[in-house]
Amino acid sequence: QVQLVESGGGLVQAGGSLRLSCAASGRTFSNNVMGWLRQAPGKEREFVAALRWSGDSTNYAGSLEGRFTISRDSAKNTMYLQMNSLKPEDTAVYFCAARSNVWNSISYSPSDYVYWGQGTQVTVSS
Repeated sequence: QVQLVESGGGLVQAGGSLRLSCAASGRTFSNNVMGWLRQAPGKEREFVAALRWSGDSTNYAGSLEGRFTISRDSAKNTMYLQMNSLKPEDTAVYFCAARSNVWNSISYSPSDYVYWGQGTQVTVSS
């Protein structure tokens, strides 16, 4: 069973930075896709960024590329999301998620991610 635990959220001022971490366990690495998705108050859950654990593919939501960077440390079995130049619009609960290992392609759809962490709150003040 895949287990995901996020950490690193908090309250920051606009223009600041945060680094989120996702500790993963109980999963295989081959053809595994993991990502970050977020849900702002009153909005649907949306895609932020994702990667193939093999390291050969990453994708970002169009409006976020350049500010956010997704990465992973295989030795630590941990995925990261470095968030820079944060804006109040980035305020949301950020979730670490993974697709079933049946699939090996990155998806922008939250419904395609079947394993989820509990989420970590990111609040960006004006």
